[in-house]
Amino acid sequence: MSVHPSKRRSWTTAVFAALVIALLAGSIAVLDRVQATRAEVTLEEVLYLPSPQAVKRLSLGYNGLMADIYWTRVVQYFGGHHHAHDSRYKLLSPLLDITTTLDPQLVPAYEFGSVFLAQSPPEGAGDPHAAAALVERGIAQNPKAWRLYYHLGFIYWVELHDPATASQCFYKGSQVEGAMPWMRVMAAALAQHAGQAETAQYLWENILQSAEDPFLRANAERRLLALRVDAEVRTLQAHVDKYTAAVHHVPAGWNEMGLAGWIRRLPVDPLGYPYQLREGRVQVSRPDLLPFITQGRAPGQQARDLPQLPAR
Repeated sequence: MSVHPSKRRSWTTAVFAALVIALLAGSIAVLDRVQATRAEVTLEEVLYLPSPQAVKRLSLGYNGLMADIYWTRVVQYFGGHHHAHDSRYKLLSPLLDITTTLDPQLVPAYEFGSVFLAQSPPEGAGDPHAAAALVERGIAQNPKAWRLYYHLGFIYWVELHDPATASQCFYKGSQVEGAMPWMRVMAAALAQHAGQAETAQYLWENILQSAEDPFLRANAERRLLALRVDAEVRTLQAHVDKYTAAVHHVPAGWNEMGLAGWIRRLPVDPLGYPYQLREGRVQVSRPDLLPFITQGRAPGQQARDLPQLPAR
């Protein structure tokens, strides 16, 4: 027996309507669980009910909305534990994982989430490695967001004490369109700080040749001068150490080494001031005129080789 077309359409419409209602009901149920509107449902229960992939499937395409809800939960969770001076932030990473899985382009979640993760307890979770991994995931999803490279460089420098890797992060970020000029400055300064003289020289020379800001150019010139002095001090110190080993005593000064034929003339720095030889150690005469040198300072003198990093 054939079914009249109008009845078939009515039946199809009814089934489709029932399906839509069921799906909407499921969506509302998920949102209700996420929001935890019932007093007896804790944040911990909400977070561990779904995996990131499960939440994404159950969001019915409203990934952005769900991500915003979960990001709100991140802030609430962190704020509550921070206010209570609680050093346990065990749910922070799962929350951020769900948030960024739902919306990989939610850049603030990577930026501020990394701050929450990296800070030492009780200010944060004290997990800089997790913070770096979060930002690296953010960069993979948002390669044009230069500030993510800045956050990653900050973590490697300040939290993980790895200036060489931090320099690479700042340099990569400086290549992104719209990046601030100081990203290149930080890359060069951190390379110098890490003892990567060739890399630092290349970066400072690049800044000197391409920067339009006279302050940046002057800074690059001073940095290059400091690199030159550092190299000269290392060379002179190696020469002094060889002399000491050969004659079995520390030279009293450059005159002694000159009379012995080890040097031809009094060594001077690029500014024209003689290098000092004190108790077998080579030092610069005017460290105040060379604030960025890392070699040739008197014991206890601090090098000023890093610029101030903009606050996160």
